Amino acid sequence: MKKSIIRILSLALCMSFALTVSAQSDPILVEIGGQKIHKSEFMKEFLRSIGQSPEAAPTACTYEKRQALEEYLELFVNYRLKLTDAYLNQFDTIKSLKRELSGYRKELAAPYLIDSATMQMILREAYDRNRYAIHASHILIRVDKNAAPADTLAAYKKAIEVYAKANAGGDFNKLAIEYSDDPSAKGDLGQGMQRRGNAGDLGTFTVFQMVYPFESAAYALEPGQVCKPVRTQFGYHIIKLHEKIPFFGKCTLQHIWVSSKNPNAQQVANDAYIQLKEGKDFAAVAKNYSDDRAENGGYTPNLDMNQMPVEYVSHVSSLKEGEFSEPFRTVMGWHIVRLVKKDALPPFEDMVPVYQQRLARDQRNTAPKEEFAMHCKDRYGFTDYTKMYEKKSKKNPKPKALASLDEAVAAMTDSVYRMRWHYSDTMVTDMRPLFKLGNKEYTCVDFLKYIEKNQSMVRNMGDYATYINGRYKDFTNDMAVAYADENLEVEHPEFKELLDEYRHGLMIFSYNDKLVWGKAIKDTLGLKQFYKDNVTKHSMDNPEDDPYFWNTRANVINIVFFDSISVKPAKAKKIVAKYMSGKIKKEEMFAQLEKAGKGEIVPFQAETSVVEEGNSSLLKSNEYKTGVYERSEKKGYRILVVDEVMMPAAKGLMEARGYYINDYQNYLDAQLVKKLRTCYGVKIHQDVFDAITY
Repeated sequence: MKKSIIRILSLALCMSFALTVSAQSDPILVEIGGQKIHKSEFMKEFLRSIGQSPEAAPTACTYEKRQALEEYLELFVNYRLKLTDAYLNQFDTIKSLKRELSGYRKELAAPYLIDSATMQMILREAYDRNRYAIHASHILIRVDKNAAPADTLAAYKKAIEVYAKANAGGDFNKLAIEYSDDPSAKGDLGQGMQRRGNAGDLGTFTVFQMVYPFESAAYALEPGQVCKPVRTQFGYHIIKLHEKIPFFGKCTLQHIWVSSKNPNAQQVANDAYIQLKEGKDFAAVAKNYSDDRAENGGYTPNLDMNQMPVEYVSHVSSLKEGEFSEPFRTVMGWHIVRLVKKDALPPFEDMVPVYQQRLARDQRNTAPKEEFAMHCKDRYGFTDYTKMYEKKSKKNPKPKALASLDEAVAAMTDSVYRMRWHYSDTMVTDMRPLFKLGNKEYTCVDFLKYIEKNQSMVRNMGDYATYINGRYKDFTNDMAVAYADENLEVEHPEFKELLDEYRHGLMIFSYNDKLVWGKAIKDTLGLKQFYKDNVTKHSMDNPEDDPYFWNTRANVINIVFFDSISVKPAKAKKIVAKYMSGKIKKEEMFAQLEKAGKGEIVPFQAETSVVEEGNSSLLKSNEYKTGVYERSEKKGYRILVVDEVMMPAAKGLMEARGYYINDYQNYLDAQLVKKLRTCYGVKIHQDVFDAITY
């Protein structure tokens, strides 16, 4: 008994000591409405605001550093007061806020919901393949990805037969024309349209330009090899690799082209080549020999390698910048190309964002997701009852599975292949769970509702059991990922922190917009009263108050004469002088100036405006007084008539509205914070604050 008491007392002392140590190492700095905010939380936000690493060793706390701390503490407390009030007034339930937060969460969660190791492997594989471009041909034996087993087998047998012929040395081009279901092999474009067939030649391509299984098979070959039939969504492909070409990006080229219609095309190309070998300028030779209008020096538009004829790619890949090729032939004629510039493959790190964008539409993107789903199933204890059976016994020699997909199969109709199938409660009577993940169980009802929501157009398979088995795998994988998604905040504190930070930012924006920013704009009566109360508080002697006052202003009639002949300057100034002396009105002045002009066209253009000293270049500083000022122009001249001068004065509310709205917002914000401090109470532990170093 005595030993038990000693143990209990020892444990209590240890816990008390631990709490004391914790409190000493991370004491409470601020208390707001019952919330206790520790020093570590404040310092994390403060150091982030000044861009300093939390790991940086603290240095002596200077006056400037202490001032920065005090200013931030004020902002921090005001922010937390508003956030507390925003939660109390349910700003976190605003529909638009929840919608935007949901979109951000989805974006933020994406990297957490894939297998990063598999993704990294795929990205690295893409980059390694991207070092080369592939020149290949193929023969397609078409079969639908959802074809019946008999149709699939028939297509595979045909593909094997064609492969055997190609692998035995048969002419691949002729085999493509004879057997390939790719219309381009024969030149069939559909609807009776024809062109020269490519005999299966695909030209050059690199990563992400073919479906993934095709790409993988092509990159695994060596030049001259033919692969065994490879299955894609289009059918079976037999691929022959012609060459692997070191990758290059955008190219700047000059070229000389002699059309195949020229019976002496080869000789012309050879003559041009001799000229180039003798050192003649490529642009000059192109102008003299090329059938491609070469006024621009024979330059081609900047092209990627997959945009060029394959013969160009082969020659350009072996050239250095400034070098030109020997003459070579294509179906279009004879060519010589000169490499001006070609881009190299950027570093892996620069290509990752490009690959990630392309992965969104690529088949290989499923691998990291499927791998992650498998990890989730392991982590959350996935139990598939459709694969588990009752105990075998004498009474039960043929035990049944603990769950069945039979009702799901029975519920299917052909409408599911056309995206028109709908779930009904009468379809399911067996409510046993199909599988379990963590603490959640999923029934056939859940499965069928998933199918209804995730239908896609597919070929009519007719075999509902095969369809259901495939969708069941998708369902279990998606639910495993969804379960992980639901637990991200619990399992990844940094994820929760980022999400909370974004949520709080949205809440504070909405809070300020409603109670401060928007209110200052909409509250016209309050703004008018604020203007009356504050207009006399500004002083012309204070440079900071300049936006609230007008400098000296002048009313200027700006008369621009188009030439000096129609109305001579002396004549114009006499007429203007009569206006300035009050003998005629402005309209009469314009009429007399127009009458003085020689010709039917009005010889001048006039505009009246108010200009402010220091903010206009129309008048010089010594011209802000009534008078007439002449300016010479490149064509004609200008007369500036200053008929009124206004002395410096305070701006009206509408004239300085933007500044007064800003001030009113600051006023409303200060009043709001004052109210919140009274409502919630703020306690700052000064001893803790004074001890802060950074």
